[in-house]
Amino acid sequence: MALQNITQPEYHLQPSELNNGLQGMYSMVHSFLGIVQPSGFPADFLARLINRQTDTMNPEAYKEVLNYQKGFLVCAVIGLLFIILVPLVGLCFCCCRCCGRCGGLMYQKQKKTTNCKRRAFFASLLAVTTILLAGNICAFISNNSMSTSVSGSFSVLNNTVENLNIYLSSIPKEIDVIIGASAVPLNHTNMSLMDIEHTLGDKIVVHLRGRVYATLDKAENLLKEINNVAGELQKVNESVSHLSELQEDLAQNLTSVREDLNKTLQDCGRPCQGVSVSNLKPGTNFSMILNIDELLQKIDELTRSNLSATIVMAKKNLTDIPKKVSEQTEKVVSETQRHLEDVKREIDDIRSKFSKLDSLNNISQSMNDVIKTASTYEPEVVTYDEYRWIVCIFLCCLVLAVIICNTLGLLFGACGLNSRVMPTKRSCFSNMGGNFLMASVGFSFLFAWLLMLAVLVTFLIGGNAYTLVCRPWANGQLLNFLETPGLFAEFNLTQILGLNSSNVTLTSVYSNCEKNAPLWNTLHLDDTISLDETLNISKYIEDIDSTLEKINISVNSMDILNDEQKNLLENLGTQDGPLSLDFNSILNQINQDVISGDLSALAKELDDLANQTGTNPSVRKKLEQHATELRKIQDWVNSSFRPEIQTLNSSIQNLQKSLPDIQKLVNSTLSEAEETESFLKLQTEVVIKNETKDFVNSLLGYFESYVDWAKSTVKDQVGRCGPIVWAMDSVNIVVCSNVVNLLNSFWFSLGWCTIFLLPSLILAVRLAKFYRRMHMDDIYMDETMESLELTSAGHGDKAALLGDHFLQILSRPPSTFRMPRAELRK
Repeated sequence: MALQNITQPEYHLQPSELNNGLQGMYSMVHSFLGIVQPSGFPADFLARLINRQTDTMNPEAYKEVLNYQKGFLVCAVIGLLFIILVPLVGLCFCCCRCCGRCGGLMYQKQKKTTNCKRRAFFASLLAVTTILLAGNICAFISNNSMSTSVSGSFSVLNNTVENLNIYLSSIPKEIDVIIGASAVPLNHTNMSLMDIEHTLGDKIVVHLRGRVYATLDKAENLLKEINNVAGELQKVNESVSHLSELQEDLAQNLTSVREDLNKTLQDCGRPCQGVSVSNLKPGTNFSMILNIDELLQKIDELTRSNLSATIVMAKKNLTDIPKKVSEQTEKVVSETQRHLEDVKREIDDIRSKFSKLDSLNNISQSMNDVIKTASTYEPEVVTYDEYRWIVCIFLCCLVLAVIICNTLGLLFGACGLNSRVMPTKRSCFSNMGGNFLMASVGFSFLFAWLLMLAVLVTFLIGGNAYTLVCRPWANGQLLNFLETPGLFAEFNLTQILGLNSSNVTLTSVYSNCEKNAPLWNTLHLDDTISLDETLNISKYIEDIDSTLEKINISVNSMDILNDEQKNLLENLGTQDGPLSLDFNSILNQINQDVISGDLSALAKELDDLANQTGTNPSVRKKLEQHATELRKIQDWVNSSFRPEIQTLNSSIQNLQKSLPDIQKLVNSTLSEAEETESFLKLQTEVVIKNETKDFVNSLLGYFESYVDWAKSTVKDQVGRCGPIVWAMDSVNIVVCSNVVNLLNSFWFSLGWCTIFLLPSLILAVRLAKFYRRMHMDDIYMDETMESLELTSAGHGDKAALLGDHFLQILSRPPSTFRMPRAELRK
């Protein structure tokens, strides 16, 4: 009886974390938040707050909250200072620039280190811009990933709830499968009862058949050998009878020839006195060879006892046992089948003992209602997410504007600047590069506070969501908090589930369901439900057992051989019985010459006498006739006696070989037949009882196997609660991994960019003056005069160049250059 394992339902795939390449960013954010909020989950405070043991208006409560949130408060204060001070600094900077201060005067003092400073500012600004670009890219990716996560969260929610519905609906189905599997033992039992002729009768026959068939086969073999012996004996009889007839004819012929030859020899006289005719007589008396009449009579009597019919009848009695079993157990089978109907009704009633499972449909319906309600908010969520996406894109574009201005400023400035040209003669590209850098500074002052405001708001939301929800969820503190005794008076897991075990907690349920454990072990249902009582069908099994015990099978005694056949075989098998023949003397007698003398030799002797000279012609003729007649008799003897003698010899040799074996076979057959009959008389009833008991045990074993299988299946397979953890993990992935992490990644990236706007604007202001076109030149009188004196040192060309440049400066209006006061004093 094969009982299949329960097939687990197919669920939707679990959602996975978005593969957006921000795992390194997540680690940085988590490390930062670990520094900002090193404290653990405030389980005690929240428990007191929920149980109203702490007054929310009490200053101590505020102090405790502020103490827990001090890291966030410090960051918030820094952010507020940034929001306030950066615009003020920018306003002051603009006013100073308008007044010609803070680099507002379009004049740049030229020094020997000017080029080195420009290159240093260029490299620093390029590095800062690269950092800004990296942060901005992360912000763009985080923003787009968040939209993707939000848009896909409803499908994830639907799949998660559908998985839970599949799981909840699978539990009653699995119970129904277990109950429905009872049809297997019931059908096996019913089929075994209906086919009891083979299921029980054939087994009885199998135990008896080996012994009985071996004896019957030996009896059949004996019968076959006896028939063969009878055939050989019949051949011997026929051969002896034929030889006796031939011997009579031979005797008459030899007597006639002998008398006539004696007369002729007397007439011949003295020449024929040496011829003797005394050997002209038969050499063997075939009528006295073998007396097999007694043996043939015994065999004939055994044949007439119809031994073959007895063997056939014994086999028929054995093969009729299954039919007798079916006929004699008809009433018991009918009564047992009625008990099977009672067992079926009792097993079907077991389903009512799991009535609590019907409440799972209500849970499924509640979840479906939640999904329908949540689906109504999907358009609004998607719309608001689009607004959020636009705002975040706008903020990212503000940073991107600064990056673009810095990039263009660096590009145009570096490409358009000629270090040999005076600051007032700088090219348009160089001047444009400086203007882009100043535009970057303007954007930074204008929007840095706005960026910091967005960073601050999202930081407070996302940071607290991570530290208060996601981090304790990941390390198990949240489940431990929810298990706090008395936290939620209406939430008692054991009472909600109707359990008696106090060992069932959210942590234990989560741990077991994480391993996809069955509900029986997860909820310790053995403390609430007794499977032995639930699956108790022992009363009906006892009824079936008591009914089957009424089986009483009787079979007719089987005789392998009847008394007459046994007596006949005993007579045949005696040591000095008919089968004990002296074949050696018989063969010696058969092998003697048929005629005592040699007819051919005598005929030759007569021919020699007839051929002698002086012999009477009439005697010669008679001698020749006698010789011819003797040769004819010899030819007749050779053609008639020899085939029959050979046939007789062959039959006797066959009998000589087979009769001793037959004697042994007769005795062994008799002995085995008596032992088999004794076995049947003593063991048939025992075999029937044993097989009947085994048959009853096998039928009851079907139900025992089913009950054991049902118990093990309920304990090990029903309600594998992995989908519950999968649902929780799905919510965790959607909320924490795909929303909170992305939100934190966004503000971290945007804050990163906002912080680096400060060195960017400082470096941009400093570098812009190296690229913008100045209104006044910087003149170094001492250096110019020293340059003019170089002509006397052999540097005429360079001195001439400096002189021409100096004359060009002097020819320009005074307002276009500025000479330092220290130099003027010189």
